[in-house]
Amino acid sequence: MAVAAGFASRQATQHALNEDFFGAVAGRGAAAGTRGSVWALADGMGGTRGGRVAAELAVRGFLEGYYQTPATLSPPRAAARALESVNRWLYAQGRTDPELRDMGAAFAALVLRGRQAYLIAAGDVRLYRLRGGHVQQIGEDHVVPTPQGWLLARAVGLERSLIVEAIEVDVEVHDRFLLCSDGAYRDLSVSRLRSLLAEADPQDAARSVVASAVLAGSRDDASAAVIDVLGLPELDVRYLERLIGSLPIESAPAAGATVDGYSLHSILHEGPYSRVFLATDAAGTRCVVKFPLPNAERDENIRRAFVREGWIAAHLRTPWSVAPLWDEAERRSRLYLVLPYLEGESLEQRLHRSVGLAEGLRIAGQLARAVDALNRHQVYHRDIKPDNVYLTAGGELRLLDLGLARLAGVLDPAPVDVPGTPSYMAPELVRGAPGDARSEVFAYAVTLYRMFAGGAFPYALRGRANLRRHRPDLPPAFDRIFAKALADDPEQRYQDVLEMDYELEYAAAHAPRTSSRDDRSLYARNPVLVWQLLSAALAAALLGMLLWH
Repeated sequence: MAVAAGFASRQATQHALNEDFFGAVAGRGAAAGTRGSVWALADGMGGTRGGRVAAELAVRGFLEGYYQTPATLSPPRAAARALESVNRWLYAQGRTDPELRDMGAAFAALVLRGRQAYLIAAGDVRLYRLRGGHVQQIGEDHVVPTPQGWLLARAVGLERSLIVEAIEVDVEVHDRFLLCSDGAYRDLSVSRLRSLLAEADPQDAARSVVASAVLAGSRDDASAAVIDVLGLPELDVRYLERLIGSLPIESAPAAGATVDGYSLHSILHEGPYSRVFLATDAAGTRCVVKFPLPNAERDENIRRAFVREGWIAAHLRTPWSVAPLWDEAERRSRLYLVLPYLEGESLEQRLHRSVGLAEGLRIAGQLARAVDALNRHQVYHRDIKPDNVYLTAGGELRLLDLGLARLAGVLDPAPVDVPGTPSYMAPELVRGAPGDARSEVFAYAVTLYRMFAGGAFPYALRGRANLRRHRPDLPPAFDRIFAKALADDPEQRYQDVLEMDYELEYAAAHAPRTSSRDDRSLYARNPVLVWQLLSAALAAALLGMLLWH
C-alpha cells in the first residue's frame, strides 16, 4: 500500500507540556503483509506529568507490542492484545508511583494492511475518513455525560481491564484519514473539517486542522495526523501462506474426536480433497471445521487451496461467501479451516426434490450474483457445482469452496491436477486454460440444468441433451439458452453469468401460455400407457374374433 502522511501538534498554553503523543511505524518485509503500517495517537489525562507519561508509554508500548504478537493473529486481535498489555502495566504504575498517580490516556490507532483499515480505540481520540467529499467518523467516543461535562469511560491505564474497540473498514485509493485528539476537533464542525482536509498536501492539512482548532478557541493540546492512501496492493496471498505454511497436513480425524478444542460431531461432506465436520468450539458455539486429506503428491496444492479459500472469502467480503474464522489460528496444531455454521442444505440435496420454475429462477439469480461478485474482482471460482451451492434456511445462498479459485494477476504455481470437477468443467479448462468468466458460465449452466432436471446431466451420446426432455413445463426458450451456455467454444457462450440469468428471466416472463404443453409423442411421454392401450386393443380384437366364431 502506498501512503503519504503528515502530523502537527500544538501545546495548550495552560499546560506545562504537551500531553498528546504520536507515533507511527511503516511495516516492512513480512510485517507489511501480516501487520501493515500503524499510526497511533494518545491524549494524556489530567494535565499532570502522569498524563504525558501515560500517552507516550501507551503509544510506544502499543507499537512495540503490536509488531511482536504472533503473525497468526488478525490485526484487531493483535492490537487488542498489545493494548491490553500496556493497559495493565500503566494501571499498575499509576497505583505504585505517587508522581504518576491515576495516570491514563485516551488512545486511537489506525492500522492499514492490504486493502483494509482498522481503528483500534479506547477513549475520545477520533478517526475520520474523507472519501468523495464526505467526512465520516469511524467508531464513537467512549465518554459518559456528567453535570460537569463529558468524562472518559475508557482510557489506557484507567482501569485494571480495558475494553478495546476494533472496527474494520474497506480502503479505496484517494481515501484520506484524520487521526486527532479532542483538542483538535472539539471546536470544529464536520463541514469545517471537510474544508480543512481539502488541502492537497497531508502535512499542510494536518497543520491547518491544528491551527484552526487553536483559532476556534481550543484550550487543550491539539494534535492531528493526516494519512492519504495513494495506492493499494495487488491481491496477494503470501501473508496467509506464511500464516499457515508450517502447519502439518495430518490424517483426517473421525467423528467424535476433539482437535484444538473443537469437538467434531458428524461428517457433513467428504470429497477427494477434504473432510468437513459439524463441530462446536470451546464455548459451545456450532461451527464447521474442514480438514484436508493428506496426499503426498498434492499436499502443497492442497495447502495453497486452503490459503486461497481463506484469503478470498475473508477479504472480498461478498454477501454470498462464507469467511473462515481466523481469530484462534495461533493455537492450531494442524492445517484446517473453521467456518460459521449455517442452517440449510446444499443444492445437491435440494435438487432431488422437484424445483419449480419460480424457485429455480430465484436460486439462479442468487447464484449468478454470487459468481459475478467474484468475477468482478477477477476471481474465478472454477468449481461451481450443486455441492458448493448452499441454501440457507432463511432463503439466502452461499457459494462455498474457493480452494480452486483463480486470482487473476497473482503468480501461483499450476496445480498438479486440472482444477475443477470434470462433469462441470468447460472444455477449455480440460485442455489447460486457466479459466475466465465464460468457463464460469459453463459450470453455472450445468449446475442449473441439474437443478431443473432433477439431477440429470446435460450430456447425451451426441451433443447436449435438451432440458425440456426432462421438464416439458419449462419455457421453450430454455433449450436454446442452455445450448448456448454449454457451447464447446467459449466465444459462442454468454460472456458472463448475469447475461445468462437475464435470458432465463426474460424467457420465463415472455413464455407462451401453452409452454407447459408436452409436444412429445404419447410413447415418449408414457410408454407404459401405450403398451397398456395396445394390449387392451389386442385383447378386444381377440375377444371379438372368438365371439365371431
